[in-house]
Amino acid sequence: MRKLVSLVLTAAFAVSSCWALAGCSGKPAETTAATTTKAGETTAQESQKPGESKAATASIKVGAIYINSQNDTAGYTFAHHKGITEGMKQVGLDPSKDLYIVDNVPEDDEKVKQAIDQLAGDGCDIIFGISFGYINAMEEKAAEYPDIIFSHATGYKSNDKNFNNYFGRIYQARYLSGIAAGYKSLALKNNNIGYVSAWGTEYAETCSGINAFAMGARSVNPDAKIHVYEISTWGDQEKERQAAQVLIDTYKCCVIGQHCDSAQPQIVANEKGVFGCGYNSDMTKEAPKAHLTAAVWNWSAYYATAMKAAMTDKGSFMQSVGNYYQGLSAGLVDISELSGNCEPETAEAIKLAKDLMISGKWDVFSGVKLVFSGAAGSVAVEQKNDALKDNTGAEKVAAGGASVGDDVIQGSMNYYVDGVTQVN
Repeated sequence: MRKLVSLVLTAAFAVSSCWALAGCSGKPAETTAATTTKAGETTAQESQKPGESKAATASIKVGAIYINSQNDTAGYTFAHHKGITEGMKQVGLDPSKDLYIVDNVPEDDEKVKQAIDQLAGDGCDIIFGISFGYINAMEEKAAEYPDIIFSHATGYKSNDKNFNNYFGRIYQARYLSGIAAGYKSLALKNNNIGYVSAWGTEYAETCSGINAFAMGARSVNPDAKIHVYEISTWGDQEKERQAAQVLIDTYKCCVIGQHCDSAQPQIVANEKGVFGCGYNSDMTKEAPKAHLTAAVWNWSAYYATAMKAAMTDKGSFMQSVGNYYQGLSAGLVDISELSGNCEPETAEAIKLAKDLMISGKWDVFSGVKLVFSGAAGSVAVEQKNDALKDNTGAEKVAAGGASVGDDVIQGSMNYYVDGVTQVN
């Protein structure tokens, strides 16, 4: 399966003692002792809305371990925190009372174990760990605390009692964002598209995302070349900036895609007068002149499912939820609203591709490729039998063949498709 890569993070293992939601100061507590942040006063936007569930079978305490700050305004941790709080409200839990957070936790086993012990001491019934590198600590602690449910994002380990993993078909959303990038490159008569990626072929997650983005771009512009710059860390804003600058200045990229935590690649695109496709959250606010769309997670779709199951019967959690892997059809992944920076044909083409994926009639990594043609108002899509090949020309799926399996997409995809080159 996947190889665990140790990350060197600059964030210290510190936890804020302020309120967890938007009403807090955002400053970490000035203390050397690790403490749990209890979610605090809800803002007007976070108060219960008419029609939301007011009660479920039983109340529970929810624990969450974040790699970055709960107060982030965009990116990876922001998307998870938003999903957890929205999911809680959907099942009748109050984030200001029932949510306990330890944030800025690096992918270090001992630090993760300390965070878990803290949340267990707070009486949490379910603990979500959002980063891949938490995997081994969560597995160990699941055995130590059999009465707590441990739910781990992006990983692959689980047991049959109280430890599951959850992720989704984000590659589907990346394909759709690639369509937007392809149309923009075609309009600019520039085939060079850049991609800032945390990792490359070491992780199936990043590899499949890069490939899907490239295939989406080339469905519109078959001459598109995707230049991947790997920064070898999930979250280093300076490296993200530097990578985007190199892709624009050295490789003359006109669109910058990304699989990394912050909006820095989009901000650089905005500064440099090119365009971009973000990740995790809509980054149009951060890059108003550049951003086209972003592959986004609607994590509340999973979090509400998991918390409802825990509230109903913790003992049957693995039978009722198990290891979770969904996509567009379940509403777990999508793209953000297309900005005014997109080309006129973009929305029609994306809808055609999205409908095919949701219906189950087509998926990305098969021996059938989508080819778009036509002007705005009359965009058409053709399904063309064409072998899926890597960038050395080796055939992975025969022309007309079914998509590779989920085990490949999630765990063993370690090749770039035709049109993708890693530049560092």
